[in-house]
Amino acid sequence: MRKTMLMKNPPDHMRLRRLVSRAFTPHVIETLRPRIEQLTDLLLDNMEGQSSSELISEFAFPLPVLVIAELLGVPANDRDIFRDWARAMVGALDLQSDRTEMDAADAAGEECEAYLANLVAKRRTTPKDDLLSLMVAAEDDGQRLTEDELLANAMLLLLAGHETTVNLIGNGVLSLLRNPGQAARLRNGEVTLASTIEELLRYESPVQLTVRRAAEDTCVAGATIPAGGHVVLLLGAINRDPEFFASPDQLDVGRADNDHLAFGDGSHICLGASLARLEGQIAVSSLVKRFPDMALFNSLVHWREQASLRGLKELRVAF
Repeated sequence: MRKTMLMKNPPDHMRLRRLVSRAFTPHVIETLRPRIEQLTDLLLDNMEGQSSSELISEFAFPLPVLVIAELLGVPANDRDIFRDWARAMVGALDLQSDRTEMDAADAAGEECEAYLANLVAKRRTTPKDDLLSLMVAAEDDGQRLTEDELLANAMLLLLAGHETTVNLIGNGVLSLLRNPGQAARLRNGEVTLASTIEELLRYESPVQLTVRRAAEDTCVAGATIPAGGHVVLLLGAINRDPEFFASPDQLDVGRADNDHLAFGDGSHICLGASLARLEGQIAVSSLVKRFPDMALFNSLVHWREQASLRGLKELRVAF
């Protein structure tokens, strides 16, 4: 993790970000739309004819894995194992992780790194039209990613491109089902799909917190943060701040000036935000259109027991 852009300060952070970001330009992301729509339709086709579905395992979880694995260039037959690795590795990102979870994350990380190293070696000799090939070839002022940096940031993209989007889809669908009037506004064309996704991101933020370390003694609101001290920034609380958002605890899919921080801010703002937005828009709109009578199977839902990432263990819906 220390070799990822996530854990770097300038100038290393910007060097890594520039090299990787070439695969996340608006043009590249938009070219993914037809394939994401196709994958979405295939998953929804599998749910057709059922009286109910567990939406996380059957839809919200597999879709982002399929997308990011295909984007990286992972062969179709190997994508299931990526889901297991991603779920294990994300355990290391939580403030409450215990030794067992950390060991499982380490083991998954080693297996994933070995797999990607083999794939990178193939792309060096035979480039393809995928993200790994772009990262191998990426150059900025004569600089390239080292092997360790390439593998570390490919693994980061796997994690970030998967887990957070699962939560965006799951949390977003739950919010709409609990607020049918807001879902009707989307279905009737009263509000745009873009504004709906932004409000879902604010209302139930997939990432609830981020952590920063003070480089020097710093005073904030009268409190001294010593050099080396860690600060937990609660993005979920920021996005419900009544001094900034009118009626913050109400879902309003037509909310104007929705300047939320679900993707963070500043130099570390989420590199894959445009991809997450695109996946969220396609997934939510396709579900709403395909299953207009979809409802919660029961009122009781179970959240995963993590502080940093807010997501559902399962979401059973009736059609």
